[in-house]
Amino acid sequence: MRLRRAARVILVGAPGVGKGTQSERLLQRFPQLASISSGDLLRHNVKQRTPLGIKVESTMKAGGLVPDALILRLIGNELNQRGWISSGRPSDNIMTLSSSGLDTGAATADPTQDDASIAAFLSSPAHARGAFATQAQVNEDPSASFLLDGFPRTAAQAAQLDALVPINLAVSIRTPLEVIVARIGGRWVHEPSGRVYNTSFNAPRVEGRDDVTGEPLVRRADDSEEVYRARWDKFRETSEPLLEHYAKKGVLWEVEGLSSDEITPKLVREFERRFAE
Repeated sequence: MRLRRAARVILVGAPGVGKGTQSERLLQRFPQLASISSGDLLRHNVKQRTPLGIKVESTMKAGGLVPDALILRLIGNELNQRGWISSGRPSDNIMTLSSSGLDTGAATADPTQDDASIAAFLSSPAHARGAFATQAQVNEDPSASFLLDGFPRTAAQAAQLDALVPINLAVSIRTPLEVIVARIGGRWVHEPSGRVYNTSFNAPRVEGRDDVTGEPLVRRADDSEEVYRARWDKFRETSEPLLEHYAKKGVLWEVEGLSSDEITPKLVREFERRFAE
């Protein structure tokens, strides 16, 4: 299915609701759609040993949170490199995070060359207001369509993202709590490979054993009802203001279902209506 206009989409849903499954199915259905993952961008910069990657790695090892400002710069840089947004003024600079730009030794305007520069960059009042992105021009070509994964998770993050690139569809995926609890209760994992089974809909051929190696399956430590209910409560606390933010923007769409297979046709139809027709 070909898109007729750019889709800039986020999926919002509780842990275990099937956001990953829906993302994969949308990407398969619409070839022009790409996935932009804030987590993947962070891991790439850590692996490439960019100045920002080194800074982020030390923060993560210390148990800290990566500042929203740096996540936004990562996303902005990725979209800029793909040609999906561009600065409205030649003098504006999107942070250079690619390994190629850093390995050449060429002089750049990158403010992440050392800890002092990063600290100054993050504390800049203009940056805190999102002023770096207010002049951004958004590419409306269908090829500039993406699903943004991992960001934003709060209303405050969404407001900052608005200054960089306007999301034009926020999908709220809803499945009853008890259904997800039952689903998680039946989940078993082969730890060495990461293969996941579920006694309800994807059971192993031999109970308690991996289909490929025959090794024992285990339960994840956080796959308990008590732990999940705490995560659900935390999700509700942060997601309700986030969804309200996008509702006010007029781009929120909600879909309900008991399973991914029930939700997918509804989501695809709405996606086609908004972006393909």
